[in-house]
Amino acid sequence: MKKLLPWLVFAAGLVFVGAGLFTGRERSAYLLDEFAHLPVLLNGRIKPVDTVARTSLLSMQDRQRVMSPEGREIAPIEWLLDVAFNGEKADGYRTFKIDNPDLLSLIGKTEDNIKIEYDSTAKRVMAVLGFLPSRYRRFTYTEISPYLAELERQAQLAQSVENAQRSGFQKAVLSLYNSLITYQQLKYSFVLPESPDFLAELHGFVSALPKGIEAVRAKQAGQPHDEAVAQQMVDAVRRFETMSRFGSLLAAPPLPGAPVTQWRKIGDALLDSFKTGELNVAANTYATLGHAWRTGNPEQFNQAVTRYRDHLLGSVGERMDKSNAELRFNQAEPFYRSMILFLVVFLVGIASWFRAPYFLSRSAFFLLLAAFIATTAGIATRMWLEGRPPVTNLYSSALFIGWAAVALCLILEAIYKNAVGAVAGGAIGFCTLLIAHHLSFGGDTMEMMRAVLDSNFWLATHVVVITLGYASTFLAGFLAIIYILLGTMTRWLSKQFDRNLSMQAAPAAGAGAGGPAARKGETNGEAINRMVYGIICFATLFSLIGTILGGIWADQSWGRFWGWDPKENGAMIIVIWNALILHARWGGMVKARGLMNLAVFGNVVTAWSWFGTNMLGIGLHSYGFMEAAFKWLVAFVVCQIAIILLGALLPTEKWKSFRSIAPRGPSSGSPRPQTAGSAS
Repeated sequence: MKKLLPWLVFAAGLVFVGAGLFTGRERSAYLLDEFAHLPVLLNGRIKPVDTVARTSLLSMQDRQRVMSPEGREIAPIEWLLDVAFNGEKADGYRTFKIDNPDLLSLIGKTEDNIKIEYDSTAKRVMAVLGFLPSRYRRFTYTEISPYLAELERQAQLAQSVENAQRSGFQKAVLSLYNSLITYQQLKYSFVLPESPDFLAELHGFVSALPKGIEAVRAKQAGQPHDEAVAQQMVDAVRRFETMSRFGSLLAAPPLPGAPVTQWRKIGDALLDSFKTGELNVAANTYATLGHAWRTGNPEQFNQAVTRYRDHLLGSVGERMDKSNAELRFNQAEPFYRSMILFLVVFLVGIASWFRAPYFLSRSAFFLLLAAFIATTAGIATRMWLEGRPPVTNLYSSALFIGWAAVALCLILEAIYKNAVGAVAGGAIGFCTLLIAHHLSFGGDTMEMMRAVLDSNFWLATHVVVITLGYASTFLAGFLAIIYILLGTMTRWLSKQFDRNLSMQAAPAAGAGAGGPAARKGETNGEAINRMVYGIICFATLFSLIGTILGGIWADQSWGRFWGWDPKENGAMIIVIWNALILHARWGGMVKARGLMNLAVFGNVVTAWSWFGTNMLGIGLHSYGFMEAAFKWLVAFVVCQIAIILLGALLPTEKWKSFRSIAPRGPSSGSPRPQTAGSAS
C-alpha cells in the first residue's frame, strides 16, 4: 500500500490538470461555446472569438474576467458579447485598469472615492490585511468617457516623446488610450453600435437594394430617380464605411473560390453587397446574434449560431477545427493548472527532506511528471495551432525553458530519488510559467513572425538549442541555490538516503569521495555537486552549438555572421561563463562551494541574455524597455548576489551541514567530505 500511494497522487495530479477540459465551459441557455469558437482574422492570424476576448481583457486589465456592477464575475466571451451587441451594459463593467495616481486624478478619482466599502466586518479586516483589495483599480467606460477629449490630448503629447523619455504618467495614458481604442474597435467589429436595431436596418437595406442601385445609377447619369431611395443607399454606405474604418476584426470569411487569407471586415462585406446584390451571410448572422443577445432570445441566438457553424464547416472547415481546438485549449488552461502543481511539487519536495521521505519524495516526483505532461500537451497544442516550432517569441521561450528544465529534473530525480530534482523542477516550472503569465498581458501570444525570422528550420534548430542552453544553465544555478541554502541552514548535505529514502548519518571517512562504487553511499552534498557539474557540461554544449547556429542563420539572412546583435552576444556570454566554470573546476581553482557560487551567478548571466538584452532598445531582438520587467530583473539579480555572498563569505566550517564534522587537515581548510563542501 505504501508504494501504491504515490501512484494515487499521480492519478490525482492528472485528474487535476485534465479537469480543465470539462470545467472551463460556461453554463448558459445560450450556446456560448458555439459562438466562442467562431473564427476571425486579427493581426495576421485566424483565431476563435474566445481568444480575442481573453487577450483583449488581458491587455486592458491584466485578467481574463471582468466584474459586473452587481459584483458578478463575467466570462470573457460574455463580456465580448455585451461589448459587441449591448454596449450600454458593457460600458458599466470594470474593464480598464488604472494604477497611476496622476491618471486617476485626471479622470476625477481620489483616494477617497476609489475605496471599496465592504458589507461585512470580516471582509473589511481581510482588506486591511491585504488579502482583499482596499481600493478600486479597474474602472468602467462610463466613468472614463467624460474625460476622453483630455485623454486623447495627453496621449498625443505622450506620442510625441520618445519611449525612453516618457514619464510614468505618459506611459499610463498611452496604455489606457490604447485600451479604449481596442474597446471601441470591438464595438464596431460585428454591428453598428449606434443602430437601435441593426438586424432590422439590414433587412430594410437588402429589400431596398435592387431599387437603390438603380436609383444611384440613374442619379449618377443625371436621369430621373427616387431621391429618397438613393439617399438611403448613400446613408448605408456611410454607416458601413464607419464599421469598416473603426472595426478591427475580419469576421467575414472568404467568398467561395477566393484565397483562404481573404477575410474581410463586416463593414467591407456589407459594402460588397452593392456588387453582389445580396446580404453577406456573416453580416446577417452577427446582426441576428446581436439582436437575440440584446433582446434575451436564446432560441434565436442558438439557431443562428448553429446555422452559421454549419455554413463555415463547408467553406473553412480546417480553420473551424483549429478554432475549436484553440477554444478548448483556452478553457483547459494547462499552464495555469501546471503552475499550481509545480508549486505543490516544490512544497512537497521540501517537506520530504524532513518527514516521510519515501512517500513525499515519490509523490513530488509523480506530481512533477503530471505537471510536465500538462505543460507538454500545452506546448504541443500551441505548435499545432501556429504550425511553428515551440519557441517563437519571449512568451513561448518562458514556456520552453521551464519545460526543458523540468524534463532534466525528472531525469535527475529518477536517478537520485532525493527530491532535489523535484524541488528544482517545481521552482523553475512555477517561476517560468509565472513569467509567461505576465508576458501574456501584452496580447495574443501566438503572434505573426517577423519576415527575417520566418524560418521554421532555424526556429527549430538555433532557437530551440539555444533555449535548451538557457534552461540547463538556470537549472544548474537553482541546484546550486539548493546546495547553499541547505548547507548553511540544515544538516541535510552531510546526510544520505538509503534505497527506502530513510535518512542516515554521513558515511565514514573516505566513503563517498571516490568512483562509482562509492556513489552508492554518497552524501546529498556530493550528489548535488555531481548534478551541477553534469548540467553545466550539458549547458555549455547546447549554448555553444546554439550560438554557432545563430551566427550561420544571421550570415544567411543578412550577410553578416555576427552583426554584434546584443542578444547573440548575451548568448555568447553564457558560453564563456559556463566554460569558465568548467575550467575553474578542472584546474582545481574551485571545489564544491566555489562551483556553486559560480553556478548561481550563471543565473544572472542567463537572465541578462534572456531579458536584459531585449530592453536595450537596439538589435533584432529588441522589444523595448519594459519597466515592470526591469524591476523584477534587478530584484532577481540582487537576490542571486545575496545568495552568492552567503555561500562565499560564510566559511564552510560555519555551515550547519558541516559544523560538527572535523576538517581533513590544516591545509585543506574544508570539512570532509571534500567534494560536498570544499571552497574555492
